Amino acid sequence: MIMKWLEAERLSVADLLEDLTDDEWRRETLCTGWTMQEMAAHLTTSTRTGWRDVLTGVVKARFDWERMEDDKARTIAAKFTRSELIAQIRETAGSPKRAPMAAPIDPLVDFLVHGQDIARPLGRVREMPLEPAQAALEHVLKSPFWGARKRFRESGIPDLPAPDLLMLATGRKLSTAGDKPVDNSNTRSI
Repeated sequence: MIMKWLEAERLSVADLLEDLTDDEWRRETLCTGWTMQEMAAHLTTSTRTGWRDVLTGVVKARFDWERMEDDKARTIAAKFTRSELIAQIRETAGSPKRAPMAAPIDPLVDFLVHGQDIARPLGRVREMPLEPAQAALEHVLKSPFWGARKRFRESGIPDLPAPDLLMLATGRKLSTAGDKPVDNSNTRSI
């Protein structure tokens, strides 16, 4: 079931990216410092990253995971055009390949959340499918990688719909479409 959801989400995000105007393509996502180009580049990596990439990347980034992901996204964004990046996402939409150490559901989490990271600063409403969002949230709440337990340690888990909780659990602040939230909202989910 996860692969079916992931393929649909990858294709949906590719459609969203394809629909952006040239001006929107150059705008910043909710991930501080990343334009839509860098975000699209990041989204191509889950099916194209192997152990060698991770090991050399993390050493180059002085063992800073976020710096490694940032460097990789910027390098790929500079190398490929908009249409090439979108084509790469489409080409691997049904691929089960994932980055080393990633759980089978991690790429789905990435696409669900990053789809919002793209849509919200543009004022676009992007519905998050409930069943995949619930499954992604359950995973994020259990996984030490995403940091959700730490985020909810003091406040507890609020009584909100799964899509909103998924955004909070991955470091975003809730906002309405078009708002540019501040604070932790721009933390990348890698």
